[in-house]
Amino acid sequence: MTDAAAQVEAAKQALAEAQAALAAAELASAEAALAAEQVAAATALETPAPEPERDAEIEASEPQLKVAAAAESVLASDSTDTDTDTDTDTNTGDGPLSPEDVAAIRDGYAFEGEVLEMGALVNGDALAGVPVRIPVAMLNRHGLVAGATGTGKTKTLQVLAEQLSAAGVPVFAADIKGDLSGIATAGTSSEKLLERTNSIGQDWKPAASPTEYFTLGGMGTGVPIRATVSSFGPLLLSKVLGLNDTQESSLGLIFHYADKAGLPLVDLSDLRAVVQWLLSDEGKVELKTLGGLSSATAGVILRELVSFANEGAEDFFGEPEIDTSLFLRTNADGTGMVSLLEIPGVSDKPALFSTFLMWLLADLFNDLPEVGDIDKPKLVFFFDEAHLLFKDASKDFIASITQTVRLIRSKGVGVVFVTQTPKDVPSDVLAQIGSRFQHQLRAHTPDSAKALKATVSTYPTSGYDLGEVLTTLATGEAIITVMNEKGAPTPVAWTRLRAPQGSMSPTDAAVMEAAVAASPLMATYGTAVDRESAREILAVKMNAAAEADAAAEAAEAAEDAAKDAEKLAKAKAKEQAKVQAEYERALKDMNKKPTSSGSSRTTTRTSTRKDTNVLGDVLGSRTGQTVVREVLRGIFSTLKRR
Repeated sequence: MTDAAAQVEAAKQALAEAQAALAAAELASAEAALAAEQVAAATALETPAPEPERDAEIEASEPQLKVAAAAESVLASDSTDTDTDTDTDTNTGDGPLSPEDVAAIRDGYAFEGEVLEMGALVNGDALAGVPVRIPVAMLNRHGLVAGATGTGKTKTLQVLAEQLSAAGVPVFAADIKGDLSGIATAGTSSEKLLERTNSIGQDWKPAASPTEYFTLGGMGTGVPIRATVSSFGPLLLSKVLGLNDTQESSLGLIFHYADKAGLPLVDLSDLRAVVQWLLSDEGKVELKTLGGLSSATAGVILRELVSFANEGAEDFFGEPEIDTSLFLRTNADGTGMVSLLEIPGVSDKPALFSTFLMWLLADLFNDLPEVGDIDKPKLVFFFDEAHLLFKDASKDFIASITQTVRLIRSKGVGVVFVTQTPKDVPSDVLAQIGSRFQHQLRAHTPDSAKALKATVSTYPTSGYDLGEVLTTLATGEAIITVMNEKGAPTPVAWTRLRAPQGSMSPTDAAVMEAAVAASPLMATYGTAVDRESAREILAVKMNAAAEADAAAEAAEAAEDAAKDAEKLAKAKAKEQAKVQAEYERALKDMNKKPTSSGSSRTTTRTSTRKDTNVLGDVLGSRTGQTVVREVLRGIFSTLKRR
């Protein structure tokens, strides 16, 4: 009941009481008048009649008469407002919905607990008396914001984030195009804006939400978010690298080997070092022990890692790793902190940032305790461009996402996927969605027409021709159905959405930079840290192996040289022995020449000359010269220069 209606009811009650008092006073006055007439008749001839006194009952009735007059005045002054309120509450519009349908929607969105105001029902025109709301407690049952480009998805996200923050619920969202940063700046009023907000019953006032900016690896404006390769894991990394199922399994074996060998995988260089080690001569033995990992597959993974790093992804991995519990902060005034991941700088790497968002969500799932159903979520996580996460994903990857989304609700975290059509989200994930906000869809191609038909089939029965309505929704309008406080779906409602209270334009870059510089988180996460990890450990092992190989090669070379020297010495000794033998044989042959004892003196002299000539002939011959030369070589180890 409105304040004006309450005033009217109070005035009516006061008037009734005053009228009763007035009737009693009139009766008493009549009785007194009759008695006065009798007295006057008896004394008329004796004395003049005195002026009658005012009856006490009449005097007592004057306050009630004043109250009655005031009540009539209130009723008269509020008659116009009462008519207006009655018209607002009973107006059902001239659209496709019957009065019964409108009444059902009004009742379906009348919740008792804390709610987020989304807008007003549209039935030909906006009906301010039929608000569309979402119970805050139901947002941990997840949601979906879908629609074609330019239909207002980002502003719907901003409206949700602003009201969640005001309700004390922390928010994490990715700012793909940079325009969501306006949530940190109070909006600006305009005649057009107020005309729209008044038509849906929104009391619009500018307001800014407390905001902390983050960025992936320091690329952009914000506190750097980094993750170690080990915590990122082989499943998410395979998605980023575009590996097939076999390669994904092989990457898992590499992670297993690194864990078993005590090799911390902090950044991409660590993972490359492990793969290179397994492909090296030293690591081939360990590669064989892994089983199922071929050198060819390891080579493919290595090439993909190199290519990935060359694209600039090296900065995203490392330390200090972000503590995801920072996203669950509230302020001293009870408002929830809005954590914005500013990623315009990596918008050309959609698979990377979408997978990073999934890592953040998985890390929250691993760290948060079970809380069951609570009055409001501990965090609402907006997953923008969700279709990029599911595109070409493996079955194991989809299964992991489905399990995370299904179970993280019990840890107090709600997930809102933002994408173009519901078909972008796997059916197993879509089955977990409790609240849906469907903006305009376009059916200009056979594929888009098929998607439209599939989308319509997923909604409950309603008074709308959704196939037509979904293609004619204006910007800032959406088809909404949510989960009520009892867990049942609300009626389908064509809704004109509220306007954000923050700026619809991006926050000034200088203001954002100043906010980041002043953040206390920069002292912890602003500078990357490079500690000893797999790359350094394996570098020591490889250097030691190289030194050992060098020493072994030197020893082998020395051994070979010694063997060669020994062979040469033996050959040389053998040659010298051969020459010596030839020399001795020549001398022996020379000494065996016969002499004649009985010859004359003349004959003796002649014989002596002949013997002398024989020795000269031997020493002067080629063989003799060779013998002399080798003897001299054996003595001096070299030939005498001529």
